[in-house]
Amino acid sequence: MAEENKTLPTDEVKETAKDPIGLTDEQALAAEAADEIMQKYDKESAYRRLEGFGAKLVFAICVAWSCFQLYTGFFGTFPSTLQRAPHLAAAMCLVYLLYPAYGKPGKTIPFYDYILALACVYCGAYHIINYKALLTRAGSFTKMDIIVSVIAILLLLEAARRVAGLVVVGIGSLFLLYALFGHLIPRELFLFHAKFTFKRVVCTEWLGTEGILGSPIYVSSTFIFLFLVFATFLKASGVGDWMTGLAMGAFGGQTGGPAKAAVIASALQGTVSGSSVANTVSTGSITIPLMKKTGYRPEFAGAVEAAASTGGQIMPPIMGAAAFIMTEYIGCTYGTIALAACVPALLYFTGIFTNVHFEALKYGLTGIPKENRPVVKELLKRGWYMVFPIVVIVVLLVQGRSAMTAAIWGILACLLVWIVEIIRKEHKFNVVQFLKMFIQGLEQSARSAISVAVTCGCAGIIVGAVTMTGLGLKMANGIVALANGSLMLTMVFTMLCSILLGMGVPTTANYIIQATISAPALVALGVPTIAAHMFVFYFGIVADITPPVALAAFAGSGIAGSNPMRTGFNATRLGIAAYLVPYMFVLNPVMVLVNTGGWSAPVFVFMVLKSIATAVIGMMGIATGVTGYFSTNCNPLERAMLIISGLLLVDAGNITDIAGIAIFLVAFFMNRSHKKKADPAAA
Repeated sequence: MAEENKTLPTDEVKETAKDPIGLTDEQALAAEAADEIMQKYDKESAYRRLEGFGAKLVFAICVAWSCFQLYTGFFGTFPSTLQRAPHLAAAMCLVYLLYPAYGKPGKTIPFYDYILALACVYCGAYHIINYKALLTRAGSFTKMDIIVSVIAILLLLEAARRVAGLVVVGIGSLFLLYALFGHLIPRELFLFHAKFTFKRVVCTEWLGTEGILGSPIYVSSTFIFLFLVFATFLKASGVGDWMTGLAMGAFGGQTGGPAKAAVIASALQGTVSGSSVANTVSTGSITIPLMKKTGYRPEFAGAVEAAASTGGQIMPPIMGAAAFIMTEYIGCTYGTIALAACVPALLYFTGIFTNVHFEALKYGLTGIPKENRPVVKELLKRGWYMVFPIVVIVVLLVQGRSAMTAAIWGILACLLVWIVEIIRKEHKFNVVQFLKMFIQGLEQSARSAISVAVTCGCAGIIVGAVTMTGLGLKMANGIVALANGSLMLTMVFTMLCSILLGMGVPTTANYIIQATISAPALVALGVPTIAAHMFVFYFGIVADITPPVALAAFAGSGIAGSNPMRTGFNATRLGIAAYLVPYMFVLNPVMVLVNTGGWSAPVFVFMVLKSIATAVIGMMGIATGVTGYFSTNCNPLERAMLIISGLLLVDAGNITDIAGIAIFLVAFFMNRSHKKKADPAAA
């Protein structure tokens, strides 16, 4: 589900290898290497493989944490910090038990990590033990309050370092220092703020609900965790493998079939996992070797999977964790966010799909032989009920039900599908065995939530400092002033900031920072709130395919055996739509279903369809121009015309649309003419 929902796919891929989709020895080797690749490129996967008491302790904490979250999901959440503090404390405790301070992860837990884990439990319990006292003396903090707050902040920063890296810790620390010493900045500079005592800063961050235990942790401790449970059970029930099989069967036989199947499979997997790296490794362990076998260059094969997998975080109905947090910042339902993301997601994957198609035409790449592809009709006949959990989620969200309600019913639907699958395969149902698998699923769900919770907590430090000092409004005004009031320049500055930040910060933290600082600048220039927040959300995500730090592309290169940097640049080229689509929906908000023109419903629907049509043509123009192939190889003039036509179609104006389509058609007929001259028979 969420960006940080990262599970090792090795066993899943091995199981998938039993299905008749043409897996080779090369793919089996790729599956074996998946664990190693995840540990190399995904910090969250570099955890201890515990044995003995340590393993049992972690298992017990994970299951207890999941049970707590399910209980509050079914029967209602506890008040403010009573819900959030135990959630974050459990995540921090698990970080110290699972992730080493340095070096390679081993199989045992050092004594000092046990002590640190206990300290995390105490800091969380402090809220529960002193809940009423903290409420009655709000703003009047004791020495013990200060000590616990300092310890909790230090423990959180270290936990974030272990699971998310130094960058997010550095940014969090920088904002803390700003809250403490920003009053020393000269008054004439816009960053100056009034003086805050050390006591107020640290206690507000830990004991209040505007800092660490603020909105990000609230969202993490409620519906994000439940959607992670949903995603875990969805995978366990076999829905992920079934969707991959559908993609292979439907598109695998076409020109460049394995690559097209990779794009579709990754889009479908986006409803299960919003993690760029995990999606790349799990789906890519199957698709990348198939692409190489078909004739794709290794760096291109790895790039296809990375670019497609990165789109998982923007693929409704279940997007990245940041999308859930967006609901709190915008003040709308998650269903509204998911619906608004539909058209941009369609354009993103259309851009990648067309790039893949013309690349395959250019090099004459064939599809997967029929005997090595699953039969779509058989898959649908055998597993039509697999879509039931996703349908439940979509229907409930469209009806306007809360995300928590949708997640709970989605989990129940997953369990039903899981039971049906077991009975279908084994012709019996062992209750004890199912309960064991269910409990294992609870453990896996908790593990996948660790980084989300810790990242949200660390981002809460930033939010607390920004709220306390009023930095958000100051930065928004500063960005607008720097751009001299130009919307285009403001978008460019925001894009660069989001991408640079995304190279070292997980998507969730990136979005929270940008939503607090940069999105208000776009809103100040008249951009609809949802379009502004989607803008920073998108560009935080594409950092995963943007060199020099392109983690999804590097993971894909590990499976493909290609040069990581070349794979990254290929992924950027393939995912060019991701760099253009945000500009499209800011300049033309109807793409995120915002009726800025006050049109009637029929006219608004027409405007949406018109925008989709012109945008798809624009995506095709850019794809053919970048690839250098349309009906035949393009000359430099044709490539330039195709790219220009695509860029013109990015703008929402009627004149630019007409000009873009006209240039596109001229380039098309020029290219067709060259093909006729070169090969009259083929033409």
